[in-house]
Amino acid sequence: MNQYAQNLAVADAAPSERATFIRRTYAHLAGAVLLFIALTAYMVNSPIANMLLNVMQGRFGWLLILGGFIIVGRLASGLAMSPANQNMQYLGLTLYVLIESVIFTPLLYIAAHYSSPEVIPTAGILTLGIFGGLSLIVFTTKKDFSFLGGILKIGFMVALGLIVCAVLFGFNLGLVFSFAMVLLASGAILYDTSRIMNHYQPNQYVGASLQLFASVALLFWYVLQIVMSFNRR
Repeated sequence: MNQYAQNLAVADAAPSERATFIRRTYAHLAGAVLLFIALTAYMVNSPIANMLLNVMQGRFGWLLILGGFIIVGRLASGLAMSPANQNMQYLGLTLYVLIESVIFTPLLYIAAHYSSPEVIPTAGILTLGIFGGLSLIVFTTKKDFSFLGGILKIGFMVALGLIVCAVLFGFNLGLVFSFAMVLLASGAILYDTSRIMNHYQPNQYVGASLQLFASVALLFWYVLQIVMSFNRR
C-alpha cells in the first residue's frame, strides 16, 4: 500500500481497503473486550478488588482513581494513534484496557457478590445489542454523525462535573443520571463509528478500536448500574 493511499480517509479508500480496515478495527475491538474480560475476572477474584474498594471508600479515593483514569486514558489514546510506531499503538490499546479494568473491578465485584448471577451477563448482552444496533445505523445509513461532537463534549463536561460534586458532597446521582449517561454513551458510539469511517486513515485501526472500546465500556458501566438497580427492587 503506497503512502498516498495511507493518507486517504477510509471513506475515500478503495472498497477492499475499507473492508480490511473495518475487519481489523472490529477484530482489535473484540480482542480488547476479551482482554478486558480476562483482566477483570482476575482482579475481581484477587486481593486487588478489596484494595480498590478500600481506596474508593475514602472521601477522595474515587476522585483519585478517576483522575488517574483520565490522565492515563489520554496517554493511551495518544499512543494508540501514533502514526509511526505500531508497537506504541498496541501499547496504548493495552494500557487503556488495563486502566478500564481497574476502574471496573470494584463495580463488577459488587455486582458479582451482592447481585443475582444473571446481572453481569444481562448487562453485557444489553450493551452488545445496543452497540450492534447503533453500529448498524451508521453502516446502513452512511450518515455522518460528526455534528454530535459538540453536544457530546458539553454533555461529558456536565456529567464529569456532576460526578465530582456527587463525590465531594456525598449525594447519589440516581437512576435518571444512569439513563442519561446511556444516551450519552450511545451518542458517542454513533459519533465514533461515523468518525472512524469518515476521518480515520486505513492504517489507524488500532486507534479506531480504542475509541470504540472506550464508548462501549462507558455504555456497559451505566447499563450494568441500571440492571443492578432494578435487581435490588
